[in-house]
Order: sequence, then C-alpha cells, then structure tokens
Amino acid sequence: MVDKMRAMVKAKAAPGLEMQLVDIPSPGPRDVLVKVRAASICGTDLHIWNWDAWSQNRIKPPVITGHEFGGQVVEVGKQVTTVVPGDFVSAECHIVCGTCYQCRTGQSHICQNVSIIGVDRDGCFAEYVAFPAENAWLNPPDMPVEWASIQDPFGNAVHTALSTNLTARTVLVTGCGVIGLLAISIARAAGAAAIYATEVRPFRIEKARQAGATAVFNPQEVDVVWEIMEATQGQGVDVLLEMSGHPQAIKQGFALLKNGGYAALLGIPGRPIEFDLANDIVFKGATVQGISGRRMYQTWYQTRALLNSGAVQVDPLITHHFLFTEENFKTGMELMNAGECGKVVLYMDEAEMEAAERKRRERQTRSGSPSLSHPELVEGQGEGGGW
Repeated sequence: MVDKMRAMVKAKAAPGLEMQLVDIPSPGPRDVLVKVRAASICGTDLHIWNWDAWSQNRIKPPVITGHEFGGQVVEVGKQVTTVVPGDFVSAECHIVCGTCYQCRTGQSHICQNVSIIGVDRDGCFAEYVAFPAENAWLNPPDMPVEWASIQDPFGNAVHTALSTNLTARTVLVTGCGVIGLLAISIARAAGAAAIYATEVRPFRIEKARQAGATAVFNPQEVDVVWEIMEATQGQGVDVLLEMSGHPQAIKQGFALLKNGGYAALLGIPGRPIEFDLANDIVFKGATVQGISGRRMYQTWYQTRALLNSGAVQVDPLITHHFLFTEENFKTGMELMNAGECGKVVLYMDEAEMEAAERKRRERQTRSGSPSLSHPELVEGQGEGGGW
C-alpha cells in the first residue's frame, strides 16, 4: 500500500482548507484503518471552513477535517476483535474516555473528555482515516455508500425527534437544514398529528414540504406565531424541535410551545442570547432537553431501523454528488453557505461515484417514482452537469 494520501487539511488559522498529500495514518493496537469510499459535508465542517468564532476557539491547525463517511476496513490493530479487514463501516465520531461520571452512568454521548473525529483529531476528508475500533459501526454490505456517510447527522435528528413521544402530537421544527428535514420525516414516521416548520431559504422550504411538513412558514414573510396559532386553534404545539440556533427562531418556537409542552434543542446559537425564562419555560411548565450528538449506541440502532424499514427516505435529501477534489470541496462549501443544497456527498474515485449513481437509479426504478433531489454529479474539477 502506498504511504501517502490526499486529504483536505485545515493548515492554518484562516478561512478555507487545502488539499495536501499527507502520510496515511497508522492504526494503534485498538484502532482500525478505514479506506474512505464516500464522505459528506456537515454544518460543523462549514464552521471550520468559514473559521468562525467557535472554530477559532476549538480547532488547532493543522488538522484533517470531516467526520461523516462510509468506508472499508483495511487494517486492524493487534488487540481488535470486533471488526476485520473488508468490513463496511461508518463511525460514531465522538471518541469517549469511558471513565468519567457520564460514561460510567450510560451518558457517554456527553462525555467530559470527548474527542471528535475531524475536529479534535484527524478526520475523514481523506482517502484513509484511523480511529478506535469501538467507534466503528458495521453497515450491511449492500447499504448505499452515500447512506452510510450520513448516518451521523441522521442520528442527530433521531436523537432529537425521538427524545419524546411524537405520536398524535403537534410538532414544530424550527430550521430546515438537512437535520431539520430529517426530523420532519422522522416525526411523520412516528405518527405526529401535524408537523409545522419554519425556514427562510426557498430551497429548504420546498424540501421541507417534500419531507412531509404539514405547513412551512417563512418568518421573513409572515407572522409565524400568528399563523401557527391559527393552525392549532390557539393552542400552540406540543413539541418543539429547535434545529436552527437562530435567536428569533428560538423565541418564536417557545412562544408557540403550549403549556406543559416539550422542547428539544439541537441548534447552537452563535452567541449568548436573551431569553424570557419565566414566561417561556417556568410558567408554562415546559420540559426542555438539550441534545448533543447521538446516544451511544441506542440512536444508531434506531437509525438503522428507520433506514431498513424505508420509513424515512434519504435519497431526496442528498442533492449533490461530487468527486473528491479540492475544487469540488470548495463548491460544496459555497452551496452550503448559500443554503442551496441538501446533503453534499464526496466520492473518493469515479468508479465509486458511478456505482452509487447506478444503484440510485435502480432504487428509483423499483420504487416507481423519480428522485426528488435532482442530484448533480460532478466529475473532475467541477465539470459536468452537475457533526
């Protein structure tokens, strides 16, 4: 095996990343080395690309970014017994200590000493990635590689949406990025009575409708609180799933939460916000749950069940399929900054990308309906039709 690989590296404390030729990592005695087949871009990766306040405080260049992927195990450490070369895996990107209070009481997803792949250590925007074998998640051999690459954000949506019972309840999803869109689909699969959503970008508004939202409102065009109060006969919603982190969306969400309601918060504000704690939580008797990552590994089993059952359709949410090049990576980041995409998946070679496209067309043929995503395929340096 060659000893060098292509990787997208945060080389310096500034916006952007650059493709470099770097050493292939060597797995430790309890690690696996995985040949990445496909990786997807996450909102966390966008923060790092933009070099915002959060990333400036967290990221220590140089580091290879990326944490959402599917790939083949090519080497295992001497002490590894749970996976073998050839296994098709994804990864739980939160590497936990196993010894802190949270880890020892079944809450390892909020480990005090967590290290995140592609954030605190080298990640998957590379041809190979190494990580602890206990974080490897075995995929069915026939799982579409692009599905394998998005189980991490799918798990964020599962953890948020299924943190309470949604059956026969009214739900509000604030923010319709990919995780918000997945939350809409999960709420629909869970039997929600009605699912309202708020979003400002036209592309995402249409995707939210396709995902199964009862109604989608643009807060820049209408009074969201008035509209949803009207739709719920003045009652408000039973459940708030907050995905945006936007201060105004958070305030609107809690204004619409009925007395005794439940709020799950995944979105992260870019700065501290002012909040009416007394009226929006205390006097309402509301239950508020912060969501971080995925419950390890309950969320992964729930995600697998939803994918296997077909209850949630993920193909329409993967809108762009690119070959792994520096120019295409930049294009993916530009699309995400503009809010003009769903999930962006990068394939490590042309054969992998072509095989994935062929299998997608076969799935569409079997289902008897065209894809809703109109995926763009990019081969080479941006040419062609397309956490």
